[in-house]
Amino acid sequence: MFAAIPSPECELLLLSLSKSVLEEEDERGVAHIVEHLAFSATKKYTNHDIVKFLESIGTEFGACQNASTSADETVYELFVPVDKPDLLSQSISVLAEFSSEIRVSKDDLEKERGAVMEEYRGSRNASGRMQEAHWVLMMEGSKYAERLPIGIEKVIRTVSSETVKQFYHKWYHLHNMAVIAVGDFSDTESVVGLIKTHFGQKNSVPDPPPKLIFPVPFHEEQRFSCFVESEATVSAVMISYKLPVFELKTVKDYRDMLAESMFLHALNRRFFKLSRTKDLPYFSCSADAEDLAFPLRAYIISSSCKEKGTLEALESMLLEVARVRLNGFSEGEISVVRALLMSQFESAYLERDQMQSTSLRDEYLHHFLRNGPVIGNEYEAQLQKTILPCISALEVSKYSEKLLTSCSCVIKTIEPRAYASVNDLKDVVLRVNSLEEERSISPWDDEIIPEEIVTTKPKSGDIVQQHEYSNIGVTELILSNGMKICYKCTDFLDDQVLFTGFSYGGLSELPESEYLSCLMASTIAGEIGEFGYRPTVLMDMLASKRVEGGTEIEAYMRSFSGCCSPSDLETALQLVYQLFTTNVTPRGEDVQIVMQKTEEAIRAQERDPYTVFANRTKELNYGNSYFFRPMRINDLLKVDPLKACEYFNCCFKDPSTFTVVVVGNIDPITALPLILQYLGGISKPSTPVFDLDREDLKDLPFTFPRRIIREVVRSPMVEAQCYVQLSFPVELKNGTMVEEIHGVGFLSKILETKLMQVLRFKHGQIYSANVSVYLEGNKPSRTGDIRGDISINFSCDPDISSSLVDIALEEILLLQQEGPSDEDVSTALEIEQRAHENGLQENYHWLERILLSYQSRIYTGDVGAAFEVIDEGRLRVRKSLAPLTAKSALQRILPYPCKKQYTAVILMPQRSRLGALVKSIPTIYRNNAKVLAAIAGLTVFGFSLWKHSRHTVK
Repeated sequence: MFAAIPSPECELLLLSLSKSVLEEEDERGVAHIVEHLAFSATKKYTNHDIVKFLESIGTEFGACQNASTSADETVYELFVPVDKPDLLSQSISVLAEFSSEIRVSKDDLEKERGAVMEEYRGSRNASGRMQEAHWVLMMEGSKYAERLPIGIEKVIRTVSSETVKQFYHKWYHLHNMAVIAVGDFSDTESVVGLIKTHFGQKNSVPDPPPKLIFPVPFHEEQRFSCFVESEATVSAVMISYKLPVFELKTVKDYRDMLAESMFLHALNRRFFKLSRTKDLPYFSCSADAEDLAFPLRAYIISSSCKEKGTLEALESMLLEVARVRLNGFSEGEISVVRALLMSQFESAYLERDQMQSTSLRDEYLHHFLRNGPVIGNEYEAQLQKTILPCISALEVSKYSEKLLTSCSCVIKTIEPRAYASVNDLKDVVLRVNSLEEERSISPWDDEIIPEEIVTTKPKSGDIVQQHEYSNIGVTELILSNGMKICYKCTDFLDDQVLFTGFSYGGLSELPESEYLSCLMASTIAGEIGEFGYRPTVLMDMLASKRVEGGTEIEAYMRSFSGCCSPSDLETALQLVYQLFTTNVTPRGEDVQIVMQKTEEAIRAQERDPYTVFANRTKELNYGNSYFFRPMRINDLLKVDPLKACEYFNCCFKDPSTFTVVVVGNIDPITALPLILQYLGGISKPSTPVFDLDREDLKDLPFTFPRRIIREVVRSPMVEAQCYVQLSFPVELKNGTMVEEIHGVGFLSKILETKLMQVLRFKHGQIYSANVSVYLEGNKPSRTGDIRGDISINFSCDPDISSSLVDIALEEILLLQQEGPSDEDVSTALEIEQRAHENGLQENYHWLERILLSYQSRIYTGDVGAAFEVIDEGRLRVRKSLAPLTAKSALQRILPYPCKKQYTAVILMPQRSRLGALVKSIPTIYRNNAKVLAAIAGLTVFGFSLWKHSRHTVK
């Protein structure tokens, strides 16, 4: 089976019904191992040459060449360029190699074992353990419960190449596979021809094993679990209702699917409103429907709540579903949801010819894997427009009858310490069921929703100056209130307009005494309602106007950003007007909610080993600067809500200091009057507020250490995790700043590629490596240098972490001394060029580049000139980048030699007291049971005394 359809990008997929549920006990994890080996070696390629070839054509490993194994399928995915037919043909041949020519030798397996093991270790964190526990509980009684795709450690470490090879040959068959090609093809028939050419050469076995179906049993009695996870970053409740997989075959099925979607939207809107009440039962709660496995679908309601609050959260969640069963949704609630969905459907229809390849890909994936229909945009839009207005509140409300605790219901709590018991959960269920039987649950009380966002329309401003920058296709306006507007009209997406506004000055300008209060300003203002309405009210106002609420516009300190459709531009601009004209004042109830959520978040972070590690790393790299210091519980006592609100109000008081960039499908004839009315109509204060010159701004207060620091951060862990961050200071000189910034980007990609080649492909000891650059702490001065750092991050086996740091340092030093190879440089250039070309077709890319031009230190009033200088700098770096220039840049930008100044911070599990004591014992005594027993007894006794002292001495 294959399909080829046009799209802005080219994506190739190979789907295989080889899956983890097919594994025998001694094969647990083998399906995933095979997926790894595919990129390692095939009949035609060896030593990860597939990865090198794909990267050489701009297909970045991980982002653009990847694979995934689930309980029910394995999918290989490649993003490749289509401008050269031979590259497309070669990429399709790679998929064909995966289908039947993966090489599974003993050496291949040993090389990849470490990477697979590291991926497994990464899954054994708090989140992974919680997900596994829930999966096992849901799938209890079926083979799925014991066949998680990641496998088990014993098999990963010891499985033989013969066992892996047998699994591969048994289950990888062409009749169990599909190829999907989605891209901007000039001739789809030629793509089909390439697929036939490369896959037609492969032979399918005459008598393959039958397709196996593994049922998941349903149950009338509830299943309960109280999962205690000491590293959990949140207390949570999950309620799952198991159902057979939904099949979409008829128009009635499609109507049912729409009704189900309306039900979930309406229920989630109630959950959101409850999370904003005074006695909030949870911080967040949402319901969704999900296909968990081939035979199983589930409604899953999940919430995060305060510590010791799981029973309260569970009761509220069950009560709300019961409330719908008893009283239903109101017509008002459903009309809001209907308007919201219709807006989403109309947007999708308008952009049907500009759809991202992933949307088309997913439709074909679902067709092959779940026998879902391929409906087509035109017909689906017709169905939506016809059916949606006919679905009543009663029809939607009936879906609550599928969420009964007597129908295959699984209830699970997650807590850092055990507070709730299974009997407690059962009592909550019985109590809510009794209330429902007695019909003692009152109907939902809807809030009154104002019709208009802006009640009194402002007087329009005027255009004082107008500039055209034809080189980048933008128009710049200076309004009568001083606000600067820059807009670019595009046709990338018919239903998208993006905008961002910024002004100089922010937290870096504050004295340390005011920092904590003002840091909380956006959070407190958001809870109160920075647009003049509480979040719950604004959500319904936007939905009734057929605008998606919540994420349309966000404000943070001295900036705001948003996204809307052209038809919703007036609503979006009204929100900006409200942002500048609303004075938020602290209310005790809102502040209490913010503080409670923040306190819970801080406590959760203190339990998380990775947060402890990140905080210590920042402390070492940035000199314990208050700007990078994590907030602690006692810091909350220093927060002044009144000061926070005053600061927030000042941030959006003076429009003359703001520059607003708008990019998207804009019609100036209709957009400009709206801009003049709502942005030009913002009054300018009589006295300037935050009117700061760029040269007067402050750098963030931090200093990278001038010496070598190697430190192990030990944290209590349930299962051993290890994470490494290796950091180097960076200083870019002002004279060649534009080129230097572009150069750092290329160098970081070269470093990342080389470290992956060495640490993963050569030594086989990591899963992935990431190189990141931080240059954000500098004021946009026209004269100063830029300070920052480059960090290398990877996870690994704790026992070899220090040696891997040494290997990484050696590799970086080698690059500084000898330079990268021609292949390394050309790969970095190709990956960057492909990303650049794709970005030129995206509104977000243009928005970011125009903003960068305004915020650049070379900007002196001409955004077109600044844009051109930055672009020319990129081209000069591309033209000059070669092994020799890269070598010189690595010596200049990083400390040279790199080993003379760096920090290496390693997260490691905390040693147990007994383990450390045993390791200190001479070997001759370690096998003496009596000695060990005596030591164990003394250790327990000593720990008891220590614990007692902790409780009695305060």
